[in-house]
Parts: sequence; C-alpha cells; structure tokens
Amino acid sequence: MKCPEFVHENKSLPLFYRVVMEYPHSQVEDMETAVHFALGDVLGSSGIKAGDRVAVGVGSRNIHGLAVMVRVLCRRIREMGASPVIIPSMGSHGGAECYGQIRVLEELGVSEATCGAPVLSTLDVDLIDTVLDGVPVWFSRDALAMDHCVVINRIKPHTKFKGPVESGIYKMMCVGMGKHKGAVELHRAALRHGFYPAIRAAGDAVIRHANIRFALAVIENQHDEPVEIRALPSADFMPEESRLLDQARSFFPRLPFRRLDALVIGRIGKDISGSGMDPNVTGRAYDLMEDDFSVNLTATRIALLDLSDKSGGNAIGLGNADIITEKLYRKMDYDKTLINALTSTSLRKAFIPIRMDDDESALRAAFFTCGVRDPDSLKAVIIRDTRHVTEFWVTSALLGELEGVAGATVHEKLRLHFSAEGDLLL
Repeated sequence: MKCPEFVHENKSLPLFYRVVMEYPHSQVEDMETAVHFALGDVLGSSGIKAGDRVAVGVGSRNIHGLAVMVRVLCRRIREMGASPVIIPSMGSHGGAECYGQIRVLEELGVSEATCGAPVLSTLDVDLIDTVLDGVPVWFSRDALAMDHCVVINRIKPHTKFKGPVESGIYKMMCVGMGKHKGAVELHRAALRHGFYPAIRAAGDAVIRHANIRFALAVIENQHDEPVEIRALPSADFMPEESRLLDQARSFFPRLPFRRLDALVIGRIGKDISGSGMDPNVTGRAYDLMEDDFSVNLTATRIALLDLSDKSGGNAIGLGNADIITEKLYRKMDYDKTLINALTSTSLRKAFIPIRMDDDESALRAAFFTCGVRDPDSLKAVIIRDTRHVTEFWVTSALLGELEGVAGATVHEKLRLHFSAEGDLLL
C-alpha cells in the first residue's frame, strides 16, 4: 500500500549515533581441538563399541562452529569402530517435512559430505513413557533403533519461559528428538503444567527410557563465539545444564535501555532466534503461558524490516511487532510460519502486523505512531537483529542513558539514508 502522506509530513528523520559495545573476546580459539578434548572422558564411558550405530541429534539453530562440532564428533565415533548417523532434531522446523529438515541442516553446513555421516530424516516416533497427568513422551524411532544416541545443542536463555534449564539439552531431547509429534505434545502440555515442569518431566523420561548416552553442549559470548564446550553424560544433564545456563545468562547481550519509543529491527529469522526475534532483547512476548520479558525492555513500537534468507520463509515472531515491510511479508512462507505457530501454540507470533511499502515508510510509521511529537525527544534504536546487539544506532535522546554504561562507545552521527527502493542503508 502507499504510505499516507500525513505520515511523511515531518520530512526530516532524527539523527542517529552509532554505538559499539565492547565485550571481552574470551572465545574458544580452536573449535576442532576443543571438541576433541571435551569428548575425551565421556566417550570412553559411553558404552559405544565397535560395530555399534550411534544417532547424532543435530538441531536447526545457527550455532557458531556447528558443522565442526558434528564433524569431530562423527570422526571420534568412527575411530571407535562405530557408525554415526545424523538425525535432524528440530520439531516442526523445515516445514515439519523430512526433506525440509535435511535442507535446514545443509544450510547450516551439516551434511554427509561435510561431516562424514549419513543424514537420516524421518518424522517417525515411538511412545516411550507418559508423564504428569498422562502427557505422552515421543522419541525418534530412527534413534531408538540404534545402539546409542547423543545430541548437540547450545545452552542459552529461552524465548518463552524461565527456569533452571531453558533452551538446551533437555529441550533438545524432548522437543527436537520428539520430532513434530513430540514437539506438539510438549507445547500443549506446557499450557497446563508450565514449560519448565513439562520439559523437566519429559526430559527425565527420555533419560530413563531412551538410549541417550551424552550430549555436547556449547555456550556463547556476546559476539556469538563459543566460550565453553562440554560433553555431559546423561546422569549429569540437569545439574550441569543448569550451571551452564547461569554462565550463558551472564554472557547474553542486551540493549542498555529499559524503555524505548521505537525499536527498529533489521531482520528476523529462525536462524536468529527460535521466536524469530528474541524477547530477551525486545521485551515482547504475548502468548499464553509465556513469561513476562518486559523487565528487560519496553518498546512502544517495534518495526521489522526484513526476513533472513536462512529462515526459509518461516516468519514466526512477526506478530510480536507492530509494523512490517512489504518486503518481509512477501518473503514469508505462511505454511511454514503457521506450522511453527500451531506446533508451539504461539499463535500470536504468526499474526500479520501493519504492512508498509518499504523500510523508510516502516520507520516513519513507527516514529509517527509512538506518541512523541518532538523529534529531539524520540527514544529510538535500530539493531540489525536480536542476535547481534554489540553495534546499534540510537537517537540523541538516548545518549545520556549511555553515560556510565560499561563498554559503550558512541561513534559518528549520521542521517538515515535509503536506497531507491526504500531500503535502509547503514
């Protein structure tokens, strides 16, 4: 649609200042060596022996060095005389389709050619237990048919709930390895019992009844760089994952503000956050049984400009915004978005916000409707996405709030420019 003329009545947009947050780069320098040594003790006590088949559960998150971790793990398994088989562990992602999940792994650099193990992708599951008041716990039939199963995942704060464990090994076991059917049941159970109790009960059942031997866990710093890689035996999952989550929380990057008039986000996507845009950054979470993230940030208006290519058309999370661009809307595969929303019971995240022609119109609409008349008083921030907030752009009204913020450096000021197509140029 054409942006109404009155939204453009103030021709000049506010000036912005580039801000860089400096955090220590205490990352793992050599991923291959770090994974090799992390596996040292746990492989020897895993029970894996020559001739065994080992399912390696790999999810859909864009984890730094994921392909390296999978490759080294598969190589170490082969060195023991066993045969690794990669199993997509991602619930409804990839459109909840076998080939779609293979494609997700390929886009993350994980394939037989790169990791030295075949990829077996089906959605078949078996019932291994019931928990709570009869909640079924499903687990990959392909993995159960093998002698052992191990999983790989990043540990970080979750986008729906808070608890002793959130997004990590437990979630991978009962949501990812539960395939689409398991993911549906877990999220439905969460509406009755809460997310953490449901994940805890289902994960404990997987440890008791499935063939999980160990997990490879990674935590990342504010630059998405791995700072610790641990191999955890299944008996230690709960205490060790909880400890690593506390460590991950200390590294999680957030904006150094508590209230904004407008937050402009360059792109959303499943490769960025399971919720498209992370409420730990935006403060926005509207759905049933989701914790309140507004303690982190409250923004009157949120505008989204684009959808990442690696999201494969899944635009989950757009419903937590107020304004999107026509560009984002046309990139959306609504079938994939809908499947994700229904599976996770997060219907609001698939709602369609106000659509504007281009980036410039989206920004102007956000600034016009946030209730601030004086451009010099507008508290607005522009970020590339919610995974990368070590560099962002702020209006002058926020400069005072940056004084005294450790690691914050204000750089050059700039006037916003747009391409002939209306795309924001930063």
